[in-house]
Amino acid sequence: MPLLPEAAIPFRVEHGRVLPAFLDARDVPWLRVLVEEIDRFRSQPVRDLLERLRQPLPCPTPPFKKRAAVAVLLRLWKGEPVSAVPPEKARETLFCARTMHGTRALAMECAAAALGVEPAVIERSLFADLPGERLVRAPDVIPSPQEIALRTNQLIVRSLLFHARRVRIKAEGAVRPVVRQAKLRGLLCTVTRASEPILDISGPFTVFRHTLLYGRALGELVQFLPHCARYKLRADCVLRAGDATFDLQTGDPIFPTEKAKPYDSKLEERFARDLRKVAPDWDLVREPEPIAVASTLIFPDFLLRHRLHPERSFFVEVMGFWSADYVARKLAQLRQANLGNLILCLDEARACSDGDLPACARVVRFRRRIDPRAVLAAAEAGKAG
Repeated sequence: MPLLPEAAIPFRVEHGRVLPAFLDARDVPWLRVLVEEIDRFRSQPVRDLLERLRQPLPCPTPPFKKRAAVAVLLRLWKGEPVSAVPPEKARETLFCARTMHGTRALAMECAAAALGVEPAVIERSLFADLPGERLVRAPDVIPSPQEIALRTNQLIVRSLLFHARRVRIKAEGAVRPVVRQAKLRGLLCTVTRASEPILDISGPFTVFRHTLLYGRALGELVQFLPHCARYKLRADCVLRAGDATFDLQTGDPIFPTEKAKPYDSKLEERFARDLRKVAPDWDLVREPEPIAVASTLIFPDFLLRHRLHPERSFFVEVMGFWSADYVARKLAQLRQANLGNLILCLDEARACSDGDLPACARVVRFRRRIDPRAVLAAAEAGKAG
């Protein structure tokens, strides 16, 4: 879902704190009216619906909250092209006919005859694929106003996090599921050891490339937090009003996704399958125990262990978004802890900045697919393959 621009996010800043205007029970009456108004435009052009939404509702409505709710609802009431003749075919046929006939009316009749339809059908089909001419299709199940309020709140949170420089999450109970979701989305994440581990995540404002993709990935992590027993999120945001702190915690009204399933990404599945083919003497253990390194915890994705010589074992961590500085800091921590058996797999397509990596590091670069031979070479030689 597209994020809200800062000017459209319902929030205010007081004493350096971001105070979002979350939707609650008081917003249910006008949300119900808004849903009814949108649903009246089923099978009508999207442009007509957008024109109606620019007009006031027949009830008091907070303008910024309404704008955020409309962004959510337009992802549910989607526009889809509907035409008797594919628009591209209608345009092509009419263009060819127009080069042969002097008037548009005659060209329209010839094109209609060539396609076996009435001229009016050609007229309606010409631009049916344009965003404003698509017809509104309602969702199979219309969500309740209460659910729409929670979905809108989630969009508000995600949009605010797009302006974050740094995000810290303290999830009480099992922290690995949250770390897992962060890693699946490729976030630059460090876990600090404490009575309750703290996830320290770089925000989009520290990323020089892929800022939008990274911001969306960070926002997606929020939907899994309500499944924690307790959580606290703090984001240091860079806003037009200045730097401010945004807090989110257990009980805040955001929409939870379905509980995440413990599955591998397709990238990791391919790597495990490819490794079994080329190195049958090596076992690949998924999600081994976290490694304590100084004041942090590292959560490797795999433990690579030789079946006949188990002392030959290496941890493998697949990194998503990364910067040379982030990797260098992690390697420095490993050196301080005398931990030399961690192999970092870096996605070249997700590099967030320029910079050289230490030549002696166990680093494997990849694009789309991790080469198991390169990983084995890094394990044996202690340098990138």
